Amino acid sequence: MLFRRQDRQSPPPPPRPARGEWVDLALEAETLKVEIRRHPSAQRLTLRVRAASRDVTLTAPPHVSYASAAAFVQRHREWVRVRLGRLPENVPFMDGALVPVRGVVHRIDHRPEARGTVWIEDGADGPLLCVAGEAPYVARRVGDYLKRQARTDFAEAVRRHAAALNVQVGRITLRDTASRWGSCSSDGSLSFSWRLILAPGWVLDYLAAHEVCHRLEMNHSARFWRLVERIYPERRAAEAWLRQNGAGLHRYGAE
Repeated sequence: MLFRRQDRQSPPPPPRPARGEWVDLALEAETLKVEIRRHPSAQRLTLRVRAASRDVTLTAPPHVSYASAAAFVQRHREWVRVRLGRLPENVPFMDGALVPVRGVVHRIDHRPEARGTVWIEDGADGPLLCVAGEAPYVARRVGDYLKRQARTDFAEAVRRHAAALNVQVGRITLRDTASRWGSCSSDGSLSFSWRLILAPGWVLDYLAAHEVCHRLEMNHSARFWRLVERIYPERRAAEAWLRQNGAGLHRYGAE
């Protein structure tokens, strides 16, 4: 009788997505989609929980198989769960919410019968961010108000720092970016995150100085940092504030 040796077969790897690369990670109350990002200079697999977008990404070298990347994510399920649990809760723009404006906490006070849009008043327990109109429009009105304030503050700060360096700047654009607080293009156009209006005014002022300095130095060389410190000596304090508190600014206005 002829006996054939039967090898134990491992379960098949998970199928590779047709578009992009994602791993479904089952947590307690939801299934999280973890994006795999291939990077040519990556040397190892790296999981990252992003506070701004409250999601998880895996950076992987190009040569690592999808099956290996998916297995790595599954092995670190508990790590992901714990870090997501540590993220601060989102603060929607709604009646009663506490929201910082220029670093000072304001309470949103919805006044449906009032006329106007959004304004600030002194309250018994601190400043109020008063919002007129119907409830469905409160979040949009608060967001629009904060963006208008951010545009005003950035325009003034950019003008002042540009005059100090005797440089010209282009258009100022506000965005809601998760990875960069500001940028300067080669034509002098500046872009900033509107969420910096939530931070203390001196932090916003630093970002304006930083980007204006790029009009003379389009890099982060030692010469660039000397230029920044000449017009903004407290730049290290502002950077420290952003490292400690910047990610938390993204939770305001989220549903």
